[in-house]
Amino acid sequence: MIKAEKSLEKTVLSHTGRNDPNRASAARLRPPLPPPPRLPSPTPNPLRRHRRGQAARPIPRLLFQISRHCGCPFARFSSMESSSSSSSPPPAIPTCSDQGVWADASPLLAAACRDLEDGELVHGENFSLFAAMSALEIMDPKMDSGSERSGYNSIEEAIEDGVAPIPLSLDRTLDVQRSIDVMDHLFSCEATWHKGHTLAQTVFTCIYLMRMERTSSHAVLNSFCRVLRATCNAVICVVSTARTHEEEDLFTMSFGLPLKDEWDEKCLSILNSVEETISRQLRACKAQALSKKKTLEGLESLQDNPDLEEDYCRALLCRLRFRKHFHHVVTCMRKPHGRGLELARKHIASCLTELSLMLKSQAFLKSQSNITLQGDENCTTASGSQPVGFDVSLNSRLLSPTPPRAVKVLSWSDAIRYFEKLLHDLDVICASSVGPVLENVLHFIVQFQKSVPDLVPRAFLQTLLVQDGKLYGQYLFSDVISRALSLPAIIGDKEFQMNEFVVQLGQLVVNLLKIICTNTAWQRRKLGKSLQDWSTISIQLELALKREFGETRNDIHHENICIRVSKQLIIWTQEHAYWVASRFLILGFELDLYSPGEYCMVYWYMYVVFTKLIEKIQLRVLAISENSRRKGKKKKDHSKDSTRDRDTSFSSSCLLLQCYVLLSEGLSMMLAVLRNESRSFQLPSIFNTERERFIQHFDLLLKAQIPEHISYYSFKESASRACITDLVKYNFFKETQKIIPSLRGSFANEPEKLAELRRIEQVAEHNRIALNIINQVGAGDPSLKVSFEFTHHPHFAVAIVKRS
Repeated sequence: MIKAEKSLEKTVLSHTGRNDPNRASAARLRPPLPPPPRLPSPTPNPLRRHRRGQAARPIPRLLFQISRHCGCPFARFSSMESSSSSSSPPPAIPTCSDQGVWADASPLLAAACRDLEDGELVHGENFSLFAAMSALEIMDPKMDSGSERSGYNSIEEAIEDGVAPIPLSLDRTLDVQRSIDVMDHLFSCEATWHKGHTLAQTVFTCIYLMRMERTSSHAVLNSFCRVLRATCNAVICVVSTARTHEEEDLFTMSFGLPLKDEWDEKCLSILNSVEETISRQLRACKAQALSKKKTLEGLESLQDNPDLEEDYCRALLCRLRFRKHFHHVVTCMRKPHGRGLELARKHIASCLTELSLMLKSQAFLKSQSNITLQGDENCTTASGSQPVGFDVSLNSRLLSPTPPRAVKVLSWSDAIRYFEKLLHDLDVICASSVGPVLENVLHFIVQFQKSVPDLVPRAFLQTLLVQDGKLYGQYLFSDVISRALSLPAIIGDKEFQMNEFVVQLGQLVVNLLKIICTNTAWQRRKLGKSLQDWSTISIQLELALKREFGETRNDIHHENICIRVSKQLIIWTQEHAYWVASRFLILGFELDLYSPGEYCMVYWYMYVVFTKLIEKIQLRVLAISENSRRKGKKKKDHSKDSTRDRDTSFSSSCLLLQCYVLLSEGLSMMLAVLRNESRSFQLPSIFNTERERFIQHFDLLLKAQIPEHISYYSFKESASRACITDLVKYNFFKETQKIIPSLRGSFANEPEKLAELRRIEQVAEHNRIALNIINQVGAGDPSLKVSFEFTHHPHFAVAIVKRS
C-alpha cells in the first residue's frame, strides 16, 4: 500500500528486475491518519533515485504500507503524476476506519520500474544500510510469508472444499482409521512444536483445532482436540514463566490462535466420558470372544467390522489415555511448592505405558491402511496414511514479519522417542529431593543437564526451583545463603534478610539457577557475563568490611558476629565466582569451542581456576569449623576439633576437585612439552596470534579478574618452562590414581559420582601410559605422532601416541 504524507519515515522500494512491476518491495510504517478536508498540494522530492556517477532524479513522494486484502497494491495519495491517474478503476476498495480514499498505485510503480536501470534504487532521504538490512521484501515466497497463494485463503474456503469433513468418512470403519491418523499427526506436530517451531505451523495446521465447534458431533475427535489445546496452553504458560525459550521466542507466540475456550475446564470430563464408552466397548468385545456371539448386545460398535472392533478400541484408548495422563502431568507439575510431584510421577508412568501400547498398535494400523511403505522415517502417522483436516498454508499470514521457516514435522516414531525422553526427564525432576542446600541444587542441575534435556523439561525445572522469588517457593534465598554459611542463628533474621549485599547475592543466586537451566550455548554466554557481577559484589563486600571495621577485622579475639558473617560472605561469594568460572570453561568443551592447539592454554586456565576454587572451599569449611568451636566447646576437645577440622577441609568434594586440578595441570604441561620440544600443537598465526586467541577465550574472566593477576604472559611463562623431566617427576596422572580409591567409599551411595570416578581413572591411566611412551621415545622424535581425543571423559582429553 502507498500513502502520500508530508513527512517521510522508513521507506524502501527495491527494484528487483526491469519491467517487473509485481516485484516491488515495501514495509508497513504506521496506520493511516484521518484525511484532511481537502487534498494538499504536492510535496517535492523526498524520494530520490541514485546510481553511481549520476545525480539523483526526483520522483513522486511515496509512503508505503502493506495490505493482504488484495492481490495488487493500492495507494492513497495527495498528489500523483498524470500517468498514474490514467489507470483502470481499482478492484474492490478495502475498508478503512479513517474513511480515506484509496486508489490503485500499480501504474505508478510500473512506470518507476520501467525507468530504472539495473543497479538503481529508489529510496527516501533517511535511507540507510541499517534500514536495508531490516527491510522485508514482499511478494517473494522465500521472504514474504503472506505471498504464497498455492493453498487456501481462509479456513472456511478449505472447509467448503472438503479438507476437514465431519464425520471424517461415511464409512464408519474408515472414519475411525482417519480419526486415529489425525491423532497421530497431531502427536507428531506437538513434538515438533516442543522442538522450537511455532504453534501456527505445527499443531494448529489442523482445521479441526481451528474450528472446534464443528467437531461437537464427533465425540472422539472433539474430546482429544480439547485436551490437546488445554495442554498446549499450559505448556506455553510454563515456558513463558521460565523464560527459557529459544528460537527467537517463537515457541510461546500464539499468533492469535484459539488457545482458550470456556469448555476447556471440562475437557477432561468430556474425555473421561468418551474413554469410558470405548472401555465398555472393549470389555464387550472380550466377552463376545469368550461367548462366541456374533453381535454386541446393548452397545453400538465403533465401526462396521466386528473382527476389527477390539483392535480399533485398543488403538483409540491408548491415544486418549496418553493425552489424559500427559495433561495431568503438566497440571500436577505446575502446582506450587512441588505439591503435585508425587502424583505427576504416577501419571508419567501411565504415559509411558500408553506409549508402549501405541507402538504395539502400529502393526495393526499399517495392516489396515493398504499402503506399502519402505520405511517410516517420514510418516507422521502409525498407519503411514496421510491425515485429513490439515493445511500448512492456512496460518502463514499469522506469522510474525520474518521470513517463513520451512518446518519438517517429526515422524511418528521420532515423536514417540521424543515423548519417552521428555517423560523420563520430567520423572527425574519429580524424583529430586535436594532440599534447601544450594550446593546440592547446583550439582543436581549440572547432572540433569548432562542428559541434554529439551526446552520443556528445563522450563519445568526452573519453575520448580524458583517460585515467587524463593527456592521451591518455600525458602528465602537469604536463608539459603545463611545455611551455606552454617549460621543457623541468623536464619530468619530480618536485619540479615534486608541487608543490601545479602539481597544482591540472593538475586545473583536466582539468576544463576535460571542461567544453568538454559541450553548449553545460552548458559555459557550468560555465565560469562555474570562473572562481572560476582566479582563486583565481592570487591564491594571487602571494601565495606574494611570501611566498617578497619584493621580490627584481622584480630580474631576481637571479632564479633558481624565481622565473622561479613568475612564468610566474602569467601562464599568468591567461591561461587570460581564455580561459575569453572563451569564457563568446561562448557567450552561441550560446545567444541577449543581447537587442539588451544588445549594447552585452556587446561592451564582450568588448573588455575580449580586451584582457587579448592582454596575458597577450604577457607569456608575452616570458618564454619571455627564458628562451631566457638559455640561453648570445651578446651579439652580442642585437639579433637582441630583434627576433625583438618579432615573436613579435605572433604570428598575437595578431593574430587583435586583430581580435576591434577588432570588439568598434567594435560597442560604435557601439551606444553610437546609444543616446546616437537613444535606440535602450536597455533597458526595466519589470522591471529596466540595472545589474541587467549583474550578471545578468556576475556570475560580477565575483565572480572578471576583470578587476579592472571594474563597471557603468565601462561606463556609457565608453558615455556615445561620440560619432560619435570612432567615425569611429578607424574600428575599417577597422583590422580592414588586419590580415587579413597573417594569410592565416600561416593558409595552416589552412582553418578562413581561413574565420574571411573571416567577420571580411565583418563589418568591412559595418559600415564602415553606419558611413559613419550618419555621413552623422546618428545622431540619426529616419528612420534600425538593426538588428543575425548573417548573417556567429555572434558579431559586422552593422549593417543603413534609412531610413523
